[in-house]
Amino acid sequence: MSTEKPTATTVRVSKIYIVDDHPIVRKGLCQLIDQEPDLKVTGEAEDAVQAMSLLEKNNPDIVLVDISLKGSSGIELIKNIRSKYQSLPILVVSMHEEALYAERALRAGSRGYIMKQEPPENMLRAIRSILDGGIYVSESMGSRMINTIADGGQSNSPIERLSDRELEVFQMIGEGKSTRAIAEELLLSIKTVESYREKIKNKLQLKNATELVQRAIQWVTGGYEF
Repeated sequence: MSTEKPTATTVRVSKIYIVDDHPIVRKGLCQLIDQEPDLKVTGEAEDAVQAMSLLEKNNPDIVLVDISLKGSSGIELIKNIRSKYQSLPILVVSMHEEALYAERALRAGSRGYIMKQEPPENMLRAIRSILDGGIYVSESMGSRMINTIADGGQSNSPIERLSDRELEVFQMIGEGKSTRAIAEELLLSIKTVESYREKIKNKLQLKNATELVQRAIQWVTGGYEF
């Protein structure tokens, strides 16, 4: 598929809606996108509640969603968008490793996944590919997904037992964040985060809190696969 920019005479401007809780990230995406003749950011939101309340008003052609949002998982937001706007394409733009979340995001209803660390030209390619009706993931992720299908389409990883929110908490534990820090970032009570930690420990059959932290760190850094 060609990724060349349309000429001024053939341009159809696609409207883009960004959902990310980091203002500097939204600003960077806006600057990148708005310099393109065929793309324009027409709306922004910092959390899932704001995103859903303003989505219909903005009437975008594509939504860019981060995985980690205050008070809600980006995965849950994807599901909510898809349930209300079935034909609206979604691209996940995340700092989290593609291998950790891409399949889950696609199952939730997104049409692609790209990491924020990717070069600007890849970001624009991903947006245009999805606007053209395609699906966008990296080459390595595409190969992994094909292998999963070839193996019967089922993952035997215990990590799949975790809910979207539990996986998010597990990720943050692996990043070295305390229970209090996780609670503050996700706008949850400490008691709720502690409950998530206990559920994760049980589902992954981990003996204690120390083993939970060790496994989370190893998983995040790629040193352990369930």
